[in-house]
Amino acid sequence: MRQGDLVVRNSYGGDLIFVLGPVYQGQALLKGLELRLLADAPLEDLRPAGPDALQAAIDDENRRARRSIRQLDRLRAAQHTGMRQSGRQQTGYFEVPGRVLHLDGDQGYLRKSMALYKELRVPAEGYYVPEPSMAAAVSSLLPKVNPDILVLTGHDSILKERKARDMQSLASYKNSRNFMNAVQAARQFDRGKDSLVIVAGACQSHFEALLQAGANFASSPARVLIHALDPLVIAAKVAYTPSNSTMRIPEVLSGTLSGLEGLGGIETRGVYRVGMPLVEWKESGETATIASQKTSKTGKRSR
Repeated sequence: MRQGDLVVRNSYGGDLIFVLGPVYQGQALLKGLELRLLADAPLEDLRPAGPDALQAAIDDENRRARRSIRQLDRLRAAQHTGMRQSGRQQTGYFEVPGRVLHLDGDQGYLRKSMALYKELRVPAEGYYVPEPSMAAAVSSLLPKVNPDILVLTGHDSILKERKARDMQSLASYKNSRNFMNAVQAARQFDRGKDSLVIVAGACQSHFEALLQAGANFASSPARVLIHALDPLVIAAKVAYTPSNSTMRIPEVLSGTLSGLEGLGGIETRGVYRVGMPLVEWKESGETATIASQKTSKTGKRSR
């Protein structure tokens, strides 16, 4: 087996598919194919993922993508019906969905996310940023991108050497403190939970700490694993929910894999708007792009 191969763990019955990472002294670093999970295992405990397991994982991801698209299509259809009933459709109108800034500590998951943003027609800009660097990147990028929605995700976990009594300590988590610092940096830029909606966290993150820092939605209330695309699903729903509507938490989480065990949050207004009359509406750049981090002059957003 070589780095980059897809493998499963014999000791866990091959329940999850991992991408094989570096091997050091017989211990392999593993990255979840679908879940935002980092793990390690003895090399002798690993075997190649069979074609059936791989196809099942691909089919599951495709089903999730299709479900997200259907949900957003229903949102759009309801909005179009409202426009017809109000008589405004006769003169034409244009749509302005919320704009997303997505910082991800995993390049592979970022690529998947940006491809799905584009398919969902959610304007998004994505940056690969290692979790310890996220707070600085947030301070640099928010004044430049000026998004409606900020997604901060990557990898996290409960450190296996910590005991159960330490679950409320940030020291028990691999990256929860880094996500918390990034959320706090974002709230220095914009304190309004409706003017800047923040989705933060990854697998097993310290949910309470992220909400207290200022996130609208965060993982993980039950400290469970979350799917790689779950933060995107929430961001897309916020982007296409009308700005005069408050989203109910169960509805926001209905498209996620882990539901209320994996993600939670507070009531939040949507950021979608319509405009009139119908004109040619041209976004600068690509609808969804992956960018390398650049420095930018910091500042606070006026509200």
